[in-house]
Parts: sequence; C-alpha cells; structure tokens
Amino acid sequence: MHYQNERTSGCRISDAWTYRGLKTVVLENELLRVSVLADKGADIFELVHKPSDTDFMWRTPWSVRDVSKWVPSTGWGAGVWHDAYIGGWQTIAPTGGPPQQYAGAELGQHTEATLMPWDAQITEDTPERVSAKFWVRTVRTPFWIEKTVTLESGSAVLTVEDSLTNEAEEPAEAEWGQHVALGEPFLTPNCILDLPGADHFSPSQAEETGKARIRPGSTGKWPNATGADGSPVDLRRFPAKSQRLADYMVFKNLTDGWYAVTNPDRGVGIGVVWPVETFRYLWYWQVFGGGSGYPWYGRTYNVGLEPFTSLSAGVPEPGSSARTAEVFQPGETRKATVRAVVFGSTTGVESISPDGIVRTR
Repeated sequence: MHYQNERTSGCRISDAWTYRGLKTVVLENELLRVSVLADKGADIFELVHKPSDTDFMWRTPWSVRDVSKWVPSTGWGAGVWHDAYIGGWQTIAPTGGPPQQYAGAELGQHTEATLMPWDAQITEDTPERVSAKFWVRTVRTPFWIEKTVTLESGSAVLTVEDSLTNEAEEPAEAEWGQHVALGEPFLTPNCILDLPGADHFSPSQAEETGKARIRPGSTGKWPNATGADGSPVDLRRFPAKSQRLADYMVFKNLTDGWYAVTNPDRGVGIGVVWPVETFRYLWYWQVFGGGSGYPWYGRTYNVGLEPFTSLSAGVPEPGSSARTAEVFQPGETRKATVRAVVFGSTTGVESISPDGIVRTR
C-alpha cells in the first residue's frame, strides 16, 4: 500500500514490512507492539510491552528464517515442523500434537497451517483501533482458517479472533488451539503462574527427553502436583534452568478460561483469556534447561501454556476410550475469541475477565 496513512501516535498498522524475507504485519498502540509473520503461519512472533521494553514471546535459538531458502535434510514430520518453529504464538488447527495419520493423509508435528503462507489484509485503520485479517486454506486437511488481530488505543489487550470452517462434504476432525510460548528474558524462576481452579494429569510417558519435573501418570489439583521423585511440587513456581527439567502436562476442568504469568522483578505480567467451553484443556509444555538432544540441546528456558479443544492428536483422556478431537460437520464454522493482556503487578493475579480486565492479588 504505497499511500497508506502513516501515524506516529494512537493506533498504527502497516503491512509494508518484511522480516528476513517474510511478509510481516505490524500493529501498535501507545502500550503494545505486535508483529505477525503472514508468510509463516500468521505467527505472532513479537508482543512487546513498550513502557517496560518487555517482549513476552519466546524465540527459538534459530528464530525466524525463510523456509523457502533451504531444504530439510529429511522429511521427518516432527523435524520439519521444529526446524521452522520460531517460538511465539501460533493458531494450531486442524491437527495438534505429534505426527499423525489424518483421514488417509500423513501429517507432521502440529499442523500444516503453521508452515504455510497466509493471506493478509488490513481491515481497520484508525487512531482508535487497528485490525488485520489473515486466512489460509489447508492442503492435506479440508479446512479454511481465519484469524483477525486487533489493538485499541490506550489498551494493553491484544484480541485474536479465530474461525475454522470444514470445507469437506463429509465430517472432519479437528484439534484446535493457541500455541503460546513464553521465555527468557521475561520468564525467570521468580515468575508466578496463576490459574483458576483446575485438575491436571501427566502422561504416563514423558513427551520431552530429559529429566521429568512431574511424576509420569500422576494426577492432581491446582496448584499441587507430585514430583518425579515423589516430592510435592508447587506449580505456581518455575524451576531454575540449572535443574535441567523438561516436561508436559495437561490441565482440565478449569473453573474459568485464563492464566497469568507475572515477573515481580519487572513489575509486569501477561495473561491469556479464552472461552473455556471451546478450549477445554490447557497444555503445559515445560523446558527448564532440559530437553536433551534435538531440538533444544539443553539450551532453552521456556514454557508453552496452550488452550486447546482437545488432547494431543485427539487422544482420549486417561481411563477413557472417547477421542477428544472435535468433529466438524460438512460446511460447519466455529469461532473463538482469545485475548492476551499485559498488566502491572509484583504479586500475581486473582482473575482475568473475558474482556481482559485483570484483578491483581
């Protein structure tokens, strides 16, 4: 857009950027700057709180790269996805989790949509409000996916509206979620994790290589868990990188759809709020200096706190035979609105409302 209005105050938006060769859309207001890689999954790879110069989005050691400029050494499904994974925040749909067979198609880690370029269009551009819409049609699965990202003037709330449509003329399964990864330097062992009431379980086999934090196969209620050695674990706290832990667990039966991570040293935190009737599970991926071998090699300190409709690959809950994947009827569309909110606090959060109002402790 050669003649797009350019403002230096209030809300601003531009799709005239590229980052490392990838089309990028940048939105900002007085408090936040958000960058979205349209050419790579519509990934939100930057979410910066400008007053404190805090970027909440974790970056992988290899970060953003143009996947068109190299060929993976093998077609390994998990490797192809991780090779291109930048951290940040992805819309994951219609598959999530490890490589799987989908209606006769072989699919790699998570979803093909995060490896595809999405179309992008600025849909609103005023000093009071800016929005950009992104959309993609998947190839091995029959889904049309849309995502609209919005900022409003003076607000530290980022609104993300997702829409999934089954374009098949037959029912189709979907695992749909928000793959949000937080990391250093925002994430430290002094940070506080807050959730509403929830149950949790740990898979019977670890999904991450390295020393587990939580006893495999254990269950519990927030915030208490059983450590791998049988000792009590307070899930509100984050281990130090020197402990070399890596793990994965799932929260379910949340009394409300939100979480918050507060850094008391910076006096700032980030919360995510979602419709819990849609995203019934919260995946908790943890790499506290653990994760030996590919792809982490013990280098990273990060967590993924990821609201999802289903368990990984749609598998049943422990003790059940019913798949958790959602079934979309022919032509069916479902929508959900998720918000990320930045707040000031040194003591944590009591609650976050659906519109992003934070009640600190």
